[in-house]
Amino acid sequence: MIPAAFEYYRPKDMAGVLSILEEHGDDARVMAGGHSLIPMMKLRLANVPHLIDLQDVDGMSGIDVSTDSIRVGALVTQADIIDNERLTEAAPILKEAALQIADPQIRYMGTVGGNVANGDPGNDMPGLMQCLDAVFTVVGAGGERNISARDFYEAAYMTAREDEEVLTSVTIPLPKGGYAYEKQKRKIGDYATAAAAVQIIKDDGVCGSASIAMTNLSDTPIFSEAAGAALVGTTVDAAALDAAVTAMLGDIDPTEDNRGPVAFKNHVAGVILRRAVERAWSRA
Repeated sequence: MIPAAFEYYRPKDMAGVLSILEEHGDDARVMAGGHSLIPMMKLRLANVPHLIDLQDVDGMSGIDVSTDSIRVGALVTQADIIDNERLTEAAPILKEAALQIADPQIRYMGTVGGNVANGDPGNDMPGLMQCLDAVFTVVGAGGERNISARDFYEAAYMTAREDEEVLTSVTIPLPKGGYAYEKQKRKIGDYATAAAAVQIIKDDGVCGSASIAMTNLSDTPIFSEAAGAALVGTTVDAAALDAAVTAMLGDIDPTEDNRGPVAFKNHVAGVILRRAVERAWSRA
């Protein structure tokens, strides 16, 4: 389908972006890679009279790895994540997740900022960022502010970012311990039926801490604090896995769609979480 008519802007700096947003308000949207927004515009699910392309704005395409954190610019693509050796060494779960997003063509254009800022419950990066306790930096007319990924998502396509703010970067504490990103999907390029991001720290043979987030099983990504807590203090044996799955199922709220009925999604979520926890534990 063809989207409704719109005005296209490609400002050179953030001041230009914010000026257009201030002028046109709710009628303006920013675009990074475009793989979330453009399909919605083509299907007439999103009406955007004024489209602002961020590709020429400097300072949003870098990856910086320090001794205690990682900063990823909003325009960094999934392919950039996959190809960055230093990032892979510091946080291999990012590459593991990026390799499971869509297909190579989309990964060359799809950006981290677009993936996390849109509020699409099917996107992979939001749940991963909740698992890693990331912080999103947004900028608007009033300056910068930081929002925890765990507080960012309010409902499907609704986030804590104001309409006249732009997400510019993601900051992640340097990951520790074992990790895994597991995803079940019907075919290459599809959204997940269920996906799980897990980070586990092992301490003297038992689980010292665990962070778990689930994707596409509610109208937002779900950070399941209870599921992580069920693993702490255990050797991640069968009983602990059962407890973690039960806790996770109490936090998600899937709906029936073309990926299956609710009972099937709950079953897949449990299988995927078990796999992710077992693999993360083996790496811890």
